[in-house]
Amino acid sequence: MNLTGTIESAEREYKQILEDFFISVYDEKSLTSHGIDHHRRVWNYAKDLFRLIPLKNNDQILRLPSKTIIACYLHDIGMSVDQGVKHGKYSRDLCKRFFNKNQIPVDNWLEVLEAIENHDNKDYAGNASGNELLTILSVADDLDAFGYTGIFRYSEIYLTREIGFDKIGFMIRENARKRYDNFIKIFGSVDELVLKHWERYYLLDMFFSKYNEQLPFYQFGTKHPSGFCGVVEIIKTIMNNNLQLKDLFTEPERYTDDPMIKWFFVELEKELSCN
Repeated sequence: MNLTGTIESAEREYKQILEDFFISVYDEKSLTSHGIDHHRRVWNYAKDLFRLIPLKNNDQILRLPSKTIIACYLHDIGMSVDQGVKHGKYSRDLCKRFFNKNQIPVDNWLEVLEAIENHDNKDYAGNASGNELLTILSVADDLDAFGYTGIFRYSEIYLTREIGFDKIGFMIRENARKRYDNFIKIFGSVDELVLKHWERYYLLDMFFSKYNEQLPFYQFGTKHPSGFCGVVEIIKTIMNNNLQLKDLFTEPERYTDDPMIKWFFVELEKELSCN
């Protein structure tokens, strides 16, 4: 069976039961940016990357898609327990629960558990070389951190971790740069892929560069959020009031009259609808 066939086979066997399990565990309202749609996108990015990883033998071709779809769908499910940087451990535990629930022998999937636990190591130095599953999962997850989607994802998770408005822009730019540099290190020779994701990375980096420029002159907590800082402030409002993105998409004028903020949520909705 060729690689395309094994990907399709993995989806037929696992996709529905993975989505059912994820939805049964994860409360989308608690952290919208890391819900089921994030995991669907990561799996789609992973499918793009499969064809760029030199697989050594037929066994890898047969088994890697099945391992990867499980890792992609469950890598952040631990955020239902702990939304901190160590959520990979809880995701690993919940993945074991998924295996037990579906009578899948855990011992045959230890590589999946390892990849899930270590996927959020964004220093990358500790990741074992030659681990194709961890490479694909980590990079696919990183690619979903760019673009308008990435601006929302980063803002929500960093605000959830109680990182202040004064630090968030600098920390996001540093973290995103590490993700992009790792992507280039592995896939930098693929021009079309690099161009596509360079544009998305550049968008995110420039957004938070402009955020940092506005920061010294911006007053948080007023009734009229504006500009780049205002976008992040509105995201905080969404979180504090248990709103959903659809509320901003359908009636943005209820929450802001600032053209910059309206522009951001229009573009975010467009990007999410394409994925």
